[in-house]
Amino acid sequence: MRKPALSPTTGRIMLLACAMLWGGSYPTAKVAMGAVTPQWLMAVRLLGAAGVMLILFHKRILPALRPSIIIPAIFVGLTYWGTMFCQMTGLTMIEPGRSAFLTAAYCVIVPFTSWLLIRQRPTSRNLVAAALCLTGVGFVSLAGGGMGGLSVSPGDLLTLLCAFVFSFNLVLLGKWSRVIDPVALTFTMFVVAGVCFVGGAMVTEPSPSAAWLEPAVLSCLAYLVLGATMLAQVMQNIGLKVTPPSQASIIMCLETVFSMLFSVLFYGERVTVTAGIGFVLIFLAIVVSQVRLSGRMLERIGGRRG
Repeated sequence: MRKPALSPTTGRIMLLACAMLWGGSYPTAKVAMGAVTPQWLMAVRLLGAAGVMLILFHKRILPALRPSIIIPAIFVGLTYWGTMFCQMTGLTMIEPGRSAFLTAAYCVIVPFTSWLLIRQRPTSRNLVAAALCLTGVGFVSLAGGGMGGLSVSPGDLLTLLCAFVFSFNLVLLGKWSRVIDPVALTFTMFVVAGVCFVGGAMVTEPSPSAAWLEPAVLSCLAYLVLGATMLAQVMQNIGLKVTPPSQASIIMCLETVFSMLFSVLFYGERVTVTAGIGFVLIFLAIVVSQVRLSGRMLERIGGRRG
C-alpha cells in the first residue's frame, strides 16, 4: 500500500522546525568552539550524526547506497562542506546573531541558482522577497558600526561566501531529494563533508584534548550532532520534496530570528534598533513569499470550481 504523500503544509512546518534548530546552533557552536577547533567540531558533528542515522535508518539508507547515488553524494557533500567550513570559520570572528543574518543572504541567491541549475525562473515576487530579505540583512550588518557606514570584516566575508555556496547545496538537495531517498542522501552528504573536515583538521588544527570532555562542551556537541545536524537536515531534505527552493530559502531564513533570540538569551548578544529594523524587513520578505503561495492556492481552487 502506498504511503500518503507529504502535504505542503507539513513540509513547511518541517522547514520552520529546521530554522529553529539551526538558529540554536549558532550560539551553541560559539560556546563549543571555546574548546573545540572549527574543523574538528564539524567532523564530530557530521560523522556523529551520520553514525546515529545509520543505526536508526539503516533499512532506508543501505538499499539506497547504489552507484547512482555517488555523483549526487559528492556534489551535495562538497557544497555542504564548503558551506559549513566558511560559516564555522567566520563564526570564530563575529557574533552568533550577526553570523546568522549574513548567512541568510542565501535567500537572495537561491532563485538565481535555481534558474541556473534546474531552469526554474524566479518570479517577480521571488525578487521582491529576496530584495526585502537582503535589505534586512544589510540593516543587521550596519548595526555593528552604526548608520554611518559598514565595515566588512574577514568573518563577514567568509559568512557571505557561506551563503553563496549554500544556495547551490540547497538547490541540489531539492533536485535530487525527488529521486533519491532524502534520508540516504543526507547520510552520504554528512559522510562526504565529514571526511573532508577530518582531513582538514588533521593537517591544520591541533589534536583533540581533554577539554572536549567537559560537561558543557559535551552538551553542546550533543545538541549539534542530534538536533541541529541529524534531525534538522533530515527534515530539511524531506521538506524540500514538496517546497520550491526559492520558497524554502525564505522560510528557513527565520533561523536568523531564532539565532538572535537564542544569542540574546543565552550568549548575551545585544539587539540594536538597526537590527530590529532588519528583523521587520525579513518578516516582510516571508509574508510576501506566503502571499504568493496563497494566490496559487486560490487559483487552483478557482480552477476546480470552474
